[in-house]
Amino acid sequence: AGQLSARQLTGLDDSHLVSLDCGHLLQPEVAHAFVALQADARTAGFELAAASSYRSFERQLQIWNGKASGVRPVHDDHGELVSLLSLPPTDRLHAILRFSAMPGTSRHHWGTDLDVFDAAAVAEGYEVQLTPQEVAPGGVFDALHCWLDERMAQDRSHGFYRPYAIDRGGVAPERWHLSYAPLSIICATGFSGELLQCCWDSEMGPDPLQLREEIDRNIEELIARYVTVPEDWCVVRSGME
Repeated sequence: AGQLSARQLTGLDDSHLVSLDCGHLLQPEVAHAFVALQADARTAGFELAAASSYRSFERQLQIWNGKASGVRPVHDDHGELVSLLSLPPTDRLHAILRFSAMPGTSRHHWGTDLDVFDAAAVAEGYEVQLTPQEVAPGGVFDALHCWLDERMAQDRSHGFYRPYAIDRGGVAPERWHLSYAPLSIICATGFSGELLQCCWDSEMGPDPLQLREEIDRNIEELIARYVTVPEDWCVVRSGME
């Protein structure tokens, strides 16, 4: 697969994606791999489901601006509500980035990443929160992720690994976030601060990016800390060279 266009990388164009039966959008190769992983999970007694897959720039902008303006809640690492508007702009920015990507930077824009859960582990109507408690030892989705841990260690996860498996001081650990490494590694090489700022300058429309001034002052640092994923995120790369 080739490199995505600038608009595809930043969530402005979804023409490279196909729809799964459940309605989630992914790149064709990723969709095929995910269906195969679902089949393996089913054999093991799990119902691997996607809570989130492709997310558009517009949707990410709504999430970001909602949090930056105080309309949507922001929580800290312990799940406690952050009094965001009482913080100085720099602290406000880092509080949001711990759990939410800047519009145009989300890996969910690429059609390679998705958030998963075990639908068989909960009653119908259960509202999946994607919280650390759900995936912690003893949590409702822990068993699924222990199974995924084993598959990844054996290079039997159909190319899916966790870019946010550990805390590096940027994005909080997200055990539920899977990325299809053979393509997401390629996508990551096409991303730059210049591309991002061009996107913001041309696509904002009537809803400007909140905290833009603060972001612009620290753009390279923010990209390094919250967007770039160290190369060791994907331990096994067989067949990907």
